[in-house]
Order: sequence, then structure tokens, then C-alpha cells
Amino acid sequence: MSFATLAVISLVAIVGPLLALPPRWHLPIILGELAAGIVLGATGSGRLQADNETFTFLADIGFALIMFVVGAQVPVRDHRLRAALGIGVLRAVGVGLLSVPLALVVARIFGTGHGALYAVLMASSSAAVILPIVDSLGLGGRPVLEMLAQVAVADAACIVALPLAIDPNHAGRAALGALAVLACAAVLFVILRHLERVGLRRRMHQLSKDREFALELRISLAILFALAALATRMHVSIMLAGFSFGLAVAGVGEPRRLAHQLFAVTEGFLGPLFFVWLGASLDLRELGRHPSFILLGVVLGVGAAATHAAMRLTGQPLPIGALASGQLGVPVAAATVGSQLHLLEPGEPAALILGALVTIAVASLSGGLAVRAGLVTAASPGGQLDHQRPAEHDGA
Repeated sequence: MSFATLAVISLVAIVGPLLALPPRWHLPIILGELAAGIVLGATGSGRLQADNETFTFLADIGFALIMFVVGAQVPVRDHRLRAALGIGVLRAVGVGLLSVPLALVVARIFGTGHGALYAVLMASSSAAVILPIVDSLGLGGRPVLEMLAQVAVADAACIVALPLAIDPNHAGRAALGALAVLACAAVLFVILRHLERVGLRRRMHQLSKDREFALELRISLAILFALAALATRMHVSIMLAGFSFGLAVAGVGEPRRLAHQLFAVTEGFLGPLFFVWLGASLDLRELGRHPSFILLGVVLGVGAAATHAAMRLTGQPLPIGALASGQLGVPVAAATVGSQLHLLEPGEPAALILGALVTIAVASLSGGLAVRAGLVTAASPGGQLDHQRPAEHDGA
């Protein structure tokens, strides 16, 4: 790993914003970053070596930060979302129940034995994909709020379930590790809430702002890395460490100053680096040697869309149900962890990413159909959900 390599990674990562630039496409920025990694990695020129230890370590840091940001964006404090939580939970459970038999059939047909993993993938939703579509299109109303509650529940549940599903032979160890990480995150939430109530966080925020110390960022990174170290020691993915800490911060209310700093660190460098690394680690030529996995990816994506669309039976508008199938974080984590631990078949990680891309295409199309169906609000983009941050959190 060299500065020249970092320069190449930073340059090609610009492909992400370029592809996401046309607003009508509603493409996540990571698609361009993945594509750049694929072109320069194992599939293409081989210029980027995903097995380089420094490259991998930086990618792990980016992965932890991405999952932290995703967790911190879950609007757990939004009272409107809490009011829709009941039906959201029921629909998330309904999708999960429908996913199990379908996933078992798919695993049997393709002979992978990964039925539990496929069930988690089909049941998952990604707030990182769905929230930008909702905001950009101005979608609103009761059905949208119920869908967002469903997505929040499914996102959290599937991230917790993934370590257990991807390696069933070590499910007991993974469960203990997950409990340890979640327990630490719960303790952190209690501590952060206490600091907020006694005003210590506010005073630290003002001091950091006045003296330009970036104390909140430094402390947050220290806690995140400590949780990631615990997760690694307990044989649990750092995905859970980042997401659970993000939820704890979201439960208290993420200061906007910290949000801006984390956005700069994550979206400006380490996040794109992770997705370029992920693309570089995927060998799509394995799909050519195992063409059945191309079909597997399509089936996983269509299966996820179908199980979510089935919530039409509960009264959910069909475009909204299909929009809820958009997923990214869980398939990316599955491909990453599965590749690192050598738990997946050659070509299977690429199939998981392909399945996610299918759901993103379905979600983008469904968002447009939801607009045509009149499921919009007069509120400005981004007005559907906020984190209900106190005014003292808003200092930049």
C-alpha cells in the first residue's frame, strides 16, 4: 500500500458521485465505487490488491464507520415513527416468515446450504438505500411512515441475525459475542443519556466548538474502535459494533457538529475506500465459471422484492412494499464477512451483491410508482424524518 495507491483509490471513488448525479436515476453513490473497484481489482486489471493488509485494515475502519453512520441515521427518537412501530414490526416479522421457506428452497436448488443466510438477506431492508429515495421524491403519509418503521426494525434485526446465520457451526460463539457487543452498546446509551441530562455533554460540545478540539469526534472514534476490538475478539463482525453504537448515539440524539465531522471522515475517504476495496475483492469471473450464481443473485433479489411486496395482503400499498425491499448493508456485510472467513462458495459473494443491486433497481422503480400513486407530502425533502435533535445540538 502506498500514497500512489491511495491517490488512485480517491480518484476512482469520484465515479460514485458522477453516477449518482442524475436525480432521476436515484442510484446509491456506492454503485460507482463498487464498479471502480471491480475494474481495478480481481475482476479487472488487478491494480488494486484487496488482500493487502493495510488496504484491508483501512477498509475495515471504513466499514465500521459506515455501519455507525447507518445506525445513527435510524430515527429512533421520531415520535411519528414510534406511533407506526406496531404495524412496522408486524410487517417486518411477516416478511421474515415468508423469507424462510423461500430461502430454504433456493439454498436446496443451488446446493449451497446457506438457507439461513438467504432468509436474512431476503428479509432485510436498508435505511441507507430507502431514506434517500423517500427524501428525494418527497414521499409521505401514513403508509410511508409505517414502511419506514418496518425498515428500521428489519435493518436492526437482520444486522444482529447475520453473524448467526452466516456461520451456523459457530452460532453459539457468535451469539455470545453479539450479546457482549449489544450489552456494551446498551451501557453506552445509558451513560450518554446521563451525560446529556446533567448537561456535561453540552458543556463539552461548547468547549470543543470554541477551542476547535473536535472532542466529540475523538471520543466517538475511541469508543467505536474499542467496540470493534471487542467484536473482533469475540469473533463477531465489526458491522454489529458500528451499528449498535450508532443506535445508542441516535437514541440520545447525534449532535450535528459530530454528524458533519463523521460525514467528512466517512463519506470523504474511508467509506469510498471500503466500497472500492469490496469491489476489488469480488472476482466476477467466478460468475462466468459458475453461471448458476448469476441466477442465484437474480433469484435472491427477486425473492426479497416478492416477500416485501406480499405485505400488500396487510393493506400496504404495493409500491411502498416493494420500496421496502431495497437493501445494501446486510448483503455487503455478508459478502465481506463470508469472503474474509472463507464461508462462501467461489462466486457467491458476487451473487449476493448482484441480488442487492436487483433490490435497489426495484426500490428505485417503486419510488417513482409511489409518486404516481399520490403517496407524497407537501413537506420539503427530508421533512418526513428527523432525529429530533435538541437545539443545543445544532452548533456547527
